[in-house]
Amino acid sequence: MSDFDAAVRTIQFLSVDAVEKANSGHPGTPMALAGITVEIFSRHLRYAPKDPKWPNRDRFVLSCGHASMLLYSTLHLAGYDLSLDDLKAFRQWGSKTAGHPEYGHADGIETTTGPLGQGIGNAVGMAIASKMLAARFNTDTETLFDYRVFCLASDGDVMEGVSMEAASLAGHLRLDNLVVVYDDNHITIDGSTELSFSEDVAKRYEAAGWGTEHVDGHDPAAVRAALDRATARKDRPSLIVARTTIAKGAPTKAGTSSAHGSPLGKAEVEATKKAAGWPLDPFHVAPGATAPFEARVKEVAPIHAAWKKLEAGLTGDRAALWKRFRDKELPSDLLAVLAQATAPSEKATRVLAGVAEQKLAELMPGLVGGSADLAGSTNTTIKGAGDVAPGKFAGRNFHFGIREHGMGAIMNGLALSGFVPFGSTFLIFSDYCRPAIRLSALMHQQVVWVFTHDSVFLGEDGPTHQPIEQLWALRLIPNLHVVRPADALECAAAWAHAASRKNGPTAFALSRQNLPTLERPAGFDPARIQDGAYVLSDAQNPDLVLIASGSEVHVAVQAKKILEGKGKRVRVVSAPCLEAFAELPESARAAVLGKDARRVSIEAGRTPPWHGILGDGGLAIGIDRFGASAPAGKLAEELGLTAERVAAQILAT
Repeated sequence: MSDFDAAVRTIQFLSVDAVEKANSGHPGTPMALAGITVEIFSRHLRYAPKDPKWPNRDRFVLSCGHASMLLYSTLHLAGYDLSLDDLKAFRQWGSKTAGHPEYGHADGIETTTGPLGQGIGNAVGMAIASKMLAARFNTDTETLFDYRVFCLASDGDVMEGVSMEAASLAGHLRLDNLVVVYDDNHITIDGSTELSFSEDVAKRYEAAGWGTEHVDGHDPAAVRAALDRATARKDRPSLIVARTTIAKGAPTKAGTSSAHGSPLGKAEVEATKKAAGWPLDPFHVAPGATAPFEARVKEVAPIHAAWKKLEAGLTGDRAALWKRFRDKELPSDLLAVLAQATAPSEKATRVLAGVAEQKLAELMPGLVGGSADLAGSTNTTIKGAGDVAPGKFAGRNFHFGIREHGMGAIMNGLALSGFVPFGSTFLIFSDYCRPAIRLSALMHQQVVWVFTHDSVFLGEDGPTHQPIEQLWALRLIPNLHVVRPADALECAAAWAHAASRKNGPTAFALSRQNLPTLERPAGFDPARIQDGAYVLSDAQNPDLVLIASGSEVHVAVQAKKILEGKGKRVRVVSAPCLEAFAELPESARAAVLGKDARRVSIEAGRTPPWHGILGDGGLAIGIDRFGASAPAGKLAEELGLTAERVAAQILAT
């Protein structure tokens, strides 16, 4: 048996054994794709297991994350910090080897995959990032960045709409550093793909501007030749359609859906090993199985060393720019700088946040982004920075097209490559990119989601465009901070918060309508805004605490005046970010909300989740129905969100 074959067989049976031991998992796809994966890792991928975060490494993305044991077994043989004991702990509590690859659990896992199609979108973002880094740091004589991205995808990946959204943009941008291998095994959980899928995937990708070809995925020479052609192809990404047999080599389950998402079973495992002449003992690593990877690491070592030398030798502006980009350096007085740039004025927060973003872009070279065809409405264009376009990657502004989900997946790929990306659309369309938002939070990536037209007060466009449940739907995502600012200073604080928050994403909810500037107490410290909630206007021994966000803070301020005329003592709390507020000590939260006063929330959206903050006797004022097509003022009156209507509700209950 050759070393190459030993590596393939070892990966196949390590995967089978781990799934069998866990009594859970997907053995069939690793068995089918082991040969292709060994080919990529042993001849094409540039990587350094002892320096797994090497910035110019090639990326390997397993979009079909259910085949996670394929990746884990390969990383183990390739010399990454993933032991045989880690493989034996597959799918167990606290293990590095989760059921689907989880970014941050082990070196060599480039992104979290499992939700199908996301990995292809991430790979597109990574490939774009390579081009953008090259445009910023390469010279005519020195190449600091030229990494490539290899992605393995399944039938399910290419069926999902998010993958085609991202693939369409990849073709448009002519990303010739991206290779996707599509495992065309004709099997899904329900059975044959013929149940629901009869299109020609290659022709679809060709129409999007990709170079494509078909190969027998079990023919090593054909796979090698196809990958050689793909990596040499210029001006377009490549799709290799590899026809495979799921669970190839299993006597009764090969080519069947029963091998997709369930262990083979003891009898089938034994029969498969006997047919292959493989030892029956589990977790056997064949002699020579690591040799193809060791040879490749040795081959790449001079390239890696030369890169490190090149990086260390950077001087002048290029060295300074690289340090600022790599370390995401920011001024210590960032909030003050952004606040000074965002002069108080009666404008929509979408406009004011755009001003703050413009200033931040001057300070943060890694800040890039765009919109899903709404830049004029979301005010997110970085002025004078140029656009990312086919063959032009020095710019900072993206035109994602009307592809919200693809935009989100691509942004995650950019973030995983060191950029701080933002993507913008209307808040109602956050639903279209929610899976990508969730993954940015799960992976602790610094992604900024800029959502405008944040409430029913966008007006006449009506209920299809008026977000009601979206604020709380986003707030329910762990590790996502949702910021809904009320004026210019809170917009500056929102961007300062997002820029400084390196361990997770931030989402903005910004108004379409103009808002006045809030009056704050003398000597107010703007840093208090970043606590997430703060006392905006107080009273001695308040018996009412009005808590609001965004445009409704102004309603609360006006309602306070009415209520005080009725003998009430009222505190107003502006709460732009409930997640940041929840991270404060209980004593600090109590100091803002008070202990004995009745709490009332005022927000143009769903009310039930507020009761966890309001406590017994609290009142949540909001909107628990869909909106309507009408001018904003009429909507406020009819839906009970004028100061007069709010005050009346409080006095009546």
